[in-house]
Amino acid sequence: MNWQSYLEAHQSDFTERLLDFLRIPSISSLPEHAADVRRAGEWVMQQLRDAGMEHVEMLETGGHPVVYADWLHASGKPTVMIYGHFDVQPVDPIELWESPPFEPVIKDERVYARGASDDKGNMLAPVLALEALLKTEGGLPVNVKCFFEGQEEIGSPTLPAFIAAHKEKFACDFILSADGGQWSEEQPALLVGLRGLCALQIDVVGPAYDVHSGLYGGVIQNPIHALAAILASMRSANGRILVEGFYDDVVPLGEAERAEIARVPYDEEEVLRKLNIEAFFGEPGYTPLERAWARPTLEVNGIWGGFQGEGVKTVLPSEAHAKITCRLVANQRPEKIAHLVKAHVERHRPPGVRVKTTILDNGALPYLMSSDHPGNLAARDVLVEEYGNEPFLARSGGSIPVTAMFLESLGAYTVSFGFALNDERQHSPNEFFRLANFRRGQRAYCKLLHRLAV
Repeated sequence: MNWQSYLEAHQSDFTERLLDFLRIPSISSLPEHAADVRRAGEWVMQQLRDAGMEHVEMLETGGHPVVYADWLHASGKPTVMIYGHFDVQPVDPIELWESPPFEPVIKDERVYARGASDDKGNMLAPVLALEALLKTEGGLPVNVKCFFEGQEEIGSPTLPAFIAAHKEKFACDFILSADGGQWSEEQPALLVGLRGLCALQIDVVGPAYDVHSGLYGGVIQNPIHALAAILASMRSANGRILVEGFYDDVVPLGEAERAEIARVPYDEEEVLRKLNIEAFFGEPGYTPLERAWARPTLEVNGIWGGFQGEGVKTVLPSEAHAKITCRLVANQRPEKIAHLVKAHVERHRPPGVRVKTTILDNGALPYLMSSDHPGNLAARDVLVEEYGNEPFLARSGGSIPVTAMFLESLGAYTVSFGFALNDERQHSPNEFFRLANFRRGQRAYCKLLHRLAV
């Protein structure tokens, strides 16, 4: 029996295993589910053992654990590490679910449950591919390590130090991420870039307490006006960021990259209709998709201060506050950008108020890899075979912190090779995963590991 026949013969069993996996409420953000996250890791360990992988173990990270396994007998062949996560998002609002989130239901060739698409269905597919290859060929075409984590949905907070401390164990030529997706059911995509992130809070303090606006208005500085002036100083009227040094390290978009982005369908009129806005806004000289994927941002996410109830209260508030995030692109560093923003706030502090700027976390590094990386070239060939179409070279405006962690500590790039689709309600009620893509993922991983051995 070859691996193709093995996959076909075991699909009923594989689907039942997926349902078992989805029944585990491995919500990493809720302390009361910490034991369930660990139980999901133990379930994954058993799948890896049954598949024939070696050195299967649960590694402690100071937070939720990582499951590791390897098979390293392909002499002279590359070493790839398969990545995924077995933790899931909370289920709220529970009343919007059409079936209980941890009682998976199959309808119309889709399995509905929390984590079905993100990432349990996606990450189980390569495990089953490893099983098919090991059971039918007695080995793997390349050396393989597995790194499955239980804290991705909370930003993998303990993984930077953990990966750095185990560089030798996780050393590989590159990573294959099962936490990813394709453009559509008919159109593949290769994700080559992700934006990073830094976050800050600005606190502006004026008088010791709220004061009468009739007595002090026009006499002392209003913290809300002061905060508004600080925020307005950060961007020009056309959207260019004015923080000194903000763009210094940005890798400019080349003509070939802009052509690849232009090849991706983006219906601007439909987006405007969907958002119920009249026009796009942003940094001049770039298309909306270029801004969303490949240019940095500085955005105010929240602002508060003073009286906000019904009617009128004639006070001058004592405090005003704002939260800011910056999306970053290669080669910007979150710590550097955060300090540049902090310095800008201090330079533009109006007289009569005290201002404190707090950097809220360590941020996330941006990620960019070459489209002609050997892993991408092999993945491209498999995707063309599976879909019959050339994949789009896509980027994401969001962040996947672990990709930059791997690059920083291991010097290894991550090839996105998942099969979720954007309409599968990840993080929302009634999340689902297409069983056709569950099967496709298994086939594609078998093909990809063989192609990487050539």
